[in-house]
Amino acid sequence: MSSKAANTPMMIQYQELKAQYADCILFYRMGDFYEMFHQDAETASRVLDITLTARNRKDPDAIPMCGVPVKSADIYIAKLVQNNYKVAICEQMEDPATAKGLVKRDVVRVLTPGMLVEEHLLDDRVNNFIVAIAFQGKTWGLACLDLSTAVFRMTETRSHTALRDELARIQAKEILVPEGFEQEESNAFLHPLFSRSRISPAPMADFMPVKARNLLLEQFGVRSLDSFGIRRAGAGVGAAGALLHYVKENQKQDIAHIRGIQLYALDGILLLDDTTFRNLEITENLRDSTSRGSLLQTMDKTVTSMGARTLRQWLTYPLMDTEAIDKRHQALTLALETPLVRRQIREKLKNIHDLERISTRIVMGRCHARDLLALKNSLLMLPDILAPLENSPSPLFSFHGEKEKLLKLAETLDTAIREDAPVQMDQGGIIQNGFHQKLDELIAMAKDGKSYLAGLETKEREETGISTLKVRFNRVFGYFIEVSKAQSASVPDHYVRKQTLVNAERYITDELKTFEDKVLNAQDEQIRMEMALFEALRQQAAALHKDIGLAADFLARVDVLFSLARLAEEKGYARPEMTTDGVIDIQDGRHPVVECMLQNSRYVPNSIHMDNTKSQVLIITGPNMAGKSTVLRQVALIVLMAQMGSFVPAASAKISVTDRIFTRVGASDNLAEGQSTFMVEMEEAANILHNATPESLVIMDEIGRGTSTFDGLSIAWSVAEYLHNLKKKGVKTLFATHYHEMTRLADSLPRVKNFSVAVREWEDNIIFLHRLIQGGANRSYGIQVAKLAGLPDSVIHRAGGLLARVENGHALWEEDAGSPEDGTAPDQPRQLPLFPGPEKVIVQTLKETDLNTMTPLEAMNFLARLKEKAMDTDL
Repeated sequence: MSSKAANTPMMIQYQELKAQYADCILFYRMGDFYEMFHQDAETASRVLDITLTARNRKDPDAIPMCGVPVKSADIYIAKLVQNNYKVAICEQMEDPATAKGLVKRDVVRVLTPGMLVEEHLLDDRVNNFIVAIAFQGKTWGLACLDLSTAVFRMTETRSHTALRDELARIQAKEILVPEGFEQEESNAFLHPLFSRSRISPAPMADFMPVKARNLLLEQFGVRSLDSFGIRRAGAGVGAAGALLHYVKENQKQDIAHIRGIQLYALDGILLLDDTTFRNLEITENLRDSTSRGSLLQTMDKTVTSMGARTLRQWLTYPLMDTEAIDKRHQALTLALETPLVRRQIREKLKNIHDLERISTRIVMGRCHARDLLALKNSLLMLPDILAPLENSPSPLFSFHGEKEKLLKLAETLDTAIREDAPVQMDQGGIIQNGFHQKLDELIAMAKDGKSYLAGLETKEREETGISTLKVRFNRVFGYFIEVSKAQSASVPDHYVRKQTLVNAERYITDELKTFEDKVLNAQDEQIRMEMALFEALRQQAAALHKDIGLAADFLARVDVLFSLARLAEEKGYARPEMTTDGVIDIQDGRHPVVECMLQNSRYVPNSIHMDNTKSQVLIITGPNMAGKSTVLRQVALIVLMAQMGSFVPAASAKISVTDRIFTRVGASDNLAEGQSTFMVEMEEAANILHNATPESLVIMDEIGRGTSTFDGLSIAWSVAEYLHNLKKKGVKTLFATHYHEMTRLADSLPRVKNFSVAVREWEDNIIFLHRLIQGGANRSYGIQVAKLAGLPDSVIHRAGGLLARVENGHALWEEDAGSPEDGTAPDQPRQLPLFPGPEKVIVQTLKETDLNTMTPLEAMNFLARLKEKAMDTDL
C-alpha cells in the first residue's frame, strides 16, 4: 500500500475507526455520501451491485473504494444486514463548514441482523430475536431479546437437545456466543442451527454471572432479580447480561425501554423438537421454507402486526396448564357468542399501528413525526375497543394500563402534530398552527415574506421601468433580483451584481439583503423551535412506554382471540375438552391445512381414540397415497392447536394434556453432513426413544424403509414394542407402516390396535376412500398405486407377474424372462423371513394339536378355523 494513498489525515482517521470495528463494514460519512474502502469496498460492491472505484486511481497501490448516497443509505444497509453483515455507521460529528482542519467523525451505531428497530428493515409480523448462549457447570443458559419490541426472556436447561430445540423454535437472526465457542468439538451439535443465523463472538468475561447480574440490576433499576423469579446468578443470567452488554455497546445509547426480563421454563410448555417443528410445518413449509401452506398461515386471521407476532408465539409455545388453556378457550367462546361485537372491534383493530415498535423508536429517539401520528391515531381507538369488553367475564379481555394518561397523550399529539407532517425532521412543517405562539409568529413571518417579495417585485419594476424584472430565491445564492441581458443597461446604480448568466444578470440590494437575513433567520429559528417542541412531545410519549406496552399487549391479545374466533366460525371448529386422564378422543377430525387447500373436493374426516389402557399404540396400514400421513399429522396438529388455546377442526375433541409431540416422518439424505436417509431415520427414532414420556404423543410414519425389507421390518417391530412398553406404561403412538406384517403385534401386545385406510378395488384399479377403519390391511396395493402414477403398462404387467412368483415362494431370478442377458442367475443368498409362511403355521398347528383329546364338535370347529386361515392367506 502506498504511503501517499494511506497516510493522508482522512485515511489515518478511517483506519483508526476501522480497527475498532474490524468485523463491520464501516460506512464512513464524507459529505452527502457514505464511503467504504479496502476489503469493505470490495465486499459491499459485490453484495450491493454498485461500482467499485479507487481512491488515487493513478497511484500503483490505489485504495479500492465505493460509496452510497446518505439519503438512500437505508436501502443499502438493509441489503447488507439481510446478508448477515454488520454495518458500523460513522457520522461527521461537526459541521464541515466551521470545522478547523479534519472533520471529527465517530461511529454512532452498529447495525446487525439481530439489532434492528427501523420499520423498513423488519418483518412486521415476526419478532426479530438476538440470542445469547452461556454454559456454566452442567447448565446451559439462553437469553433472547427483540430490541424492537423489548421482549427479553431467559431460560436454563441441562439438556443439549432442549437447548438445540429452543434455538430452532426462536429462529434468531443473530446468536451471541463466547469467543472460541464454535471451535469447541463439544458444541458441534449446534452447528446446523448456526448456519441459519449470524454468529457473533463476545469476550468470555461478559458471560460471567456476577458481572452479568450487576449489569441487569443497573438496567432494571432494582436491588434484586427476585421480582423476576431469578433467585441465583447462573448460566441464564450470564447469557442475559452478555446480551444486554453487547446491545448497549453497539447501539451507543441507553436502551431504557428494556425494563425487565421474563424467566421461563422449558418444562412448562408443550415441546416440539426441531425435527417435529419442521415436519409438521408449523410456521414454514418443507418445500421453500416460506409460510405458504404452513399451520401458521392457515390460522392467521389477525389484522395487526402485534397480533400476528402474538399468534406466532402462542403457536410456538403451546401451554400445559389446563387452567390457562381453559381461559383462552373461554375467551374464544365469548367471542363466538358475540359476533357483532367481534366484527366491530376487528374493524377498529385494522386502524391500530405497531405500538410495540413505535414505542421503542420513541424511547430510543429514532422516531419521526409520523410515528407520533400513528401512536395518536391508535390510542384514540382505545375507548371504542374497550367499551364493548368492559364487563367481559374473561380476564383476557381486561386492560390494566392507565387509559386516561394514554388518551391525554393522544389529545396532546392531536393538537400538536400536523396530519401532513413530513418524515424528514429538518424541514419544518411538523407542528400545528395554534400549538405554540412564538412558533406561529415565526411561521407568519415566513408567509408575510412571500407577500413582501411580490410587493417588492412590483415596486422595483415600476421604479426601474424594467418589465421583465423578477425577485427570486435559491439555496445557493439566497434572494436576488434577476434582469434579462437586454435590459441590464437600465439597472440602477444601487443594484450590486451577484451572478452573470448567459441570458440574464442577478443583483442584490441592501433592502433585499436585510429582508433575506430576517427571513432566513426566522426559518432557521422555526425549524429549531419545531425540533425542540417535537423532542418535548417525544419525551412525554417515552414516559408512558410501560402503559403503551400494556395497551399493545391488550390489543394484540384481543386481535388473536378474535382472529381464532373467526377461524373457528368459518371452518366449524369445536371447543376441545382438556383433561389429564391420558385420553385423546377426536371425532371427525380434519387436517386444518389440507382442508383449506382442497378446492373441488370435500375433506374426509376421521376419528381417533387413544388411551393408556386399551388403545395406546395404533398400527395404521394401507397403500401409499391413501392418506395415512395426513391422519397422523392431523392428530398432532389438533393436539397442538388445543393446547395453544384454539378451537380444533373436529366435530368434538377430548384432549389429555401432552408434554411433547415427536414425529418421525419422511426422511431425506443430509448430504451436507454425510448422513444417509436411513441414518437420519435412525437418529430421529433414537431421539424419540430416549426422550418420550408416558404423557407424550409419538408419530411414526414408515420407519425402516431406508434399508432392506427384513431389516426395516425388524427395526419397525422392535421400535413399536419399545414404545408400547416404555417405562412400563407405554406412550400414545400412531404408527403408520407399509409392513402389513406389523398388524400381528396386536396378538401379543395388549394396548396395540390395528387400523387401516380404506380402499375400494374396481377392475384391477383402486379408489382411495381416505377413511380410517378398524383392522389391518393385508395388501399394500403398490402395483395399483404405480399404475395410478402413470408407469408404462408393460412395467405394470411385468411387476404383477413378478409379484405372483414372490408370493408363491419363488425368487425373482428363478424365471428366465427376468434373467440377465447372459442367461446366468445371480448367486445371491435368500434372506430368511422374519415370520413363518402361513402354510407352515397351519402345519405346525396340526403337529402341536392332540386330536385324541377333542370332542367331535371341538374337532369340527378346529378344522373350520384352519380352513378360514387358509382362505384368508390365499393358499
